[in-house]
Amino acid sequence: MDLNRRGFAIGAGCAFALVGAGAAWKVTQMPQTGIAPWTLDATPPADVRLDAFRHAILAPNPHNRQPWLIELIGTNSAILRCDPAKRLPETDPFDRQITIGFGTFCELARIAAAERGVRIDIIPFPEGEPQPRLDARPVARLEFVADPSVTRDPLFRAIVERRTNRSIYAAPPSPAQLAALMQADIDLTTDPALLAKLRGITVAAIATETQTPRTHGESVRLMRIGYAEIDATPDGLFLAGPMIEATSAIGMTTRASIADPASSAFAIGLDGLRDTYGSVPSACWITTPGNTRSDQLDAGRRYARLTLSAAREGVAIHPMSQALQEYPEMAGYFRQVHQLLGISAGARLQMLVRAGLAPQVPPAARWPLAKHLIA
Repeated sequence: MDLNRRGFAIGAGCAFALVGAGAAWKVTQMPQTGIAPWTLDATPPADVRLDAFRHAILAPNPHNRQPWLIELIGTNSAILRCDPAKRLPETDPFDRQITIGFGTFCELARIAAAERGVRIDIIPFPEGEPQPRLDARPVARLEFVADPSVTRDPLFRAIVERRTNRSIYAAPPSPAQLAALMQADIDLTTDPALLAKLRGITVAAIATETQTPRTHGESVRLMRIGYAEIDATPDGLFLAGPMIEATSAIGMTTRASIADPASSAFAIGLDGLRDTYGSVPSACWITTPGNTRSDQLDAGRRYARLTLSAAREGVAIHPMSQALQEYPEMAGYFRQVHQLLGISAGARLQMLVRAGLAPQVPPAARWPLAKHLIA
């Protein structure tokens, strides 16, 4: 994330002057190992499961926690479990968003396996749906079955191109691009009146999350400041770019300053978030008939396809999840957004996303596949 995304701008000229020539190399430093998983070896692993999973770990997931634990069973099966240390107890108290992240993972694995002529049969929650939190029980069992009739997915090539783009969006997608996004089984609007009301909710919700100490603190704890931290711990939320490198080198950009509501860093950061979440030239959303764990997995599958369609069409995309979250401070916004979008009783709004045109951004860092494999 650069300065216009979950970051802040502080005295640019002063910061660069103070860094000095001796540390200037840090300003232009780029992450190395953190983004390596996005460059896939041209020779795929012989085990199709490893091939599928090296694609699947590139899936979008909440706060980039990458909660996936993978146990290989025999020669053609795998069990997925949630790493309990990767949950988000403050902003995702019932692990709904984490479960959606397992749905995105499974869909990317399925697409990649199909490219090898292999079908994945996905058995969700084979030992029952854990409630109210995920636990040690499997999220899914995946059976890999050779199937000459399996259809290759046209979205496969977009897996390594997919990004979450937190920039300001300059314009809405074209009608042709919007039509392509609709293929992902979503709802979408460009109606100015509806978008104006939606912006009001999303901006108020992100401000509330940021001004609530325990929820903002969760995000701050997961921030990786500068490329060295990103390479060392390639998950969570990233603050990077020349200004971040410069200001962190002299102690101006710290977790303490970002967390302190009385600091100028906090105020500037909040203003930046309001600008970002107010930049909604078009909006997409995903609704499920209920809110079971299987519904959440299905929402993840559909969201994965939306993000891949966006990547293929050159459309920037970014979730606006705050108003959908289940902690008390969000209850009013939760009701408002469900009413505004006409979500029927019993149904659940699982994903709310802004889409538009914006400059390209680099990929988010990832742990290597080996980090997710368990004996």
